[in-house]
Amino acid sequence: MERTIERILPLWGIEKEHLSQIYSSAWEINHSYVIKMYDNREQLERNITISTILSDYHIPAAKIVLTRKGEKYVGENGFYFLVSQKLQGCNITDPKDKVMARKMGCAMAQLHKAFRECEKALAFWDNSLLQEMQGWVRDTLINNEWQIVDETEYLKAVGALGDVYDHLPRQLIHRDVHFGNFLFFEGNLSGYIDFDLSQRNIRIFDLCYFLTGLLAEETDDAFTEKEWIEIVRSVLDGYESILKLSDIEKKVIPCVMKCIEILFVAYFTGMKDTKHANDAYNVFRFIQNCQSDIVK
Repeated sequence: MERTIERILPLWGIEKEHLSQIYSSAWEINHSYVIKMYDNREQLERNITISTILSDYHIPAAKIVLTRKGEKYVGENGFYFLVSQKLQGCNITDPKDKVMARKMGCAMAQLHKAFRECEKALAFWDNSLLQEMQGWVRDTLINNEWQIVDETEYLKAVGALGDVYDHLPRQLIHRDVHFGNFLFFEGNLSGYIDFDLSQRNIRIFDLCYFLTGLLAEETDDAFTEKEWIEIVRSVLDGYESILKLSDIEKKVIPCVMKCIEILFVAYFTGMKDTKHANDAYNVFRFIQNCQSDIVK
């Protein structure tokens, strides 16, 4: 793949001096650009649309670099390649830093405000966490004969979500919020990246996804319940300094968190990945054990 990238870079007028892989589908070029590979053209074009609109509203998102012919991306050997300017900054490395956790909360709220403007410009894929839970997630767990998640646990979590779902604010969300997709420079937010999974959904999904994701990190320094609750408090405090959550949203946060972990159990079960399915269930139990503290 790197040989392919070296061959097509001249289409952007870029000469390769340094090329390093960031993750499976993205490479840094000359410390100044990032080239990303897609196999899904629709996903690529959605990412371009969101990045462009955010830039128009002066939200720090990676600026698309056009080819010499003025094209936004290039197709090659069944893949599509997009080049963007490399944003200044780096990822947060200490997940237990309460100051940076609060800044992540602020960053999510700022992005949600900007996403409202995006929705005024274009229609986006409308998804429903509740329908996912009642659809493919349930079917997968049934096919697996409820070996990891007990049916009673599933019914309680999804039932609680269903009771309030119609009252939860919905909007365009990032859908893949983690430290790797939010960049900070000298302690301040410097940019957002990777809008491939963005969709309309309940807005607290982003908050819950981020916070449960911290528990899923495989590190030697795992969170205690007390440490994690402090991070939850810091993230929500940061978010609410910009956007207020409704009382219903606050009460349903533990339920949404548990549903996300059940979703991951189903996803990894479908992938025949028993280890990560069990890891997701362990996070589910962790949240269940401290849900009253989350609400407080």
